[in-house]
Amino acid sequence: MTTTTTDERALADLQRDHGPALFHFLLGLTFGDRQRAEDLLQETLVRAWQHPEAFDGAYESMRPWLFTVGRRLAIDARRSRLARPAEVGDAVLESTPCGEDTAESAVAALDVREAVRTLSPEHRAVLVQIYFRGLSVGETAQVLGIPAGTVKSRSYYALRLLSRNLPGYSSRSSSLSSGSSAAASATAT
Repeated sequence: MTTTTTDERALADLQRDHGPALFHFLLGLTFGDRQRAEDLLQETLVRAWQHPEAFDGAYESMRPWLFTVGRRLAIDARRSRLARPAEVGDAVLESTPCGEDTAESAVAALDVREAVRTLSPEHRAVLVQIYFRGLSVGETAQVLGIPAGTVKSRSYYALRLLSRNLPGYSSRSSSLSSGSSAAASATAT
């Protein structure tokens, strides 16, 4: 029981005496990544605990031994990260377009272009200003010289007509209100 207490006390003294310097050293090896440096520090101290013979070495300080172990752990961790492929999160995969998206968006752009052509010039003008040029309702009203309420009602009815004229794209009519690229490219040409 006393050896465990002595080991714990020796390890606590080791961490107190050399921990800050070792952490600073490991922080440099990890290019400022605090989390990795903390992990390496803990792993180095675990190695010291696993090798009590290091405490009885012929040297005056444990610091060189700790720095050597920490450096080797940092090198091993870096090699390990470089050896395996980079991890890709779900968010990256969801935002990465697949090859089919290009053809699908081209077809959608043609469909939207045709549907926008069926709108009256007044409705089309409101949609162009709001959704394709990114103007607010107030700015659209100023550009077109009509009241803001008229801009709102025309955009509402224009989107409703588009959702009717785009069978199979009813879910896309809501994306029109967010300025989808298919709709933008449809009126741009």
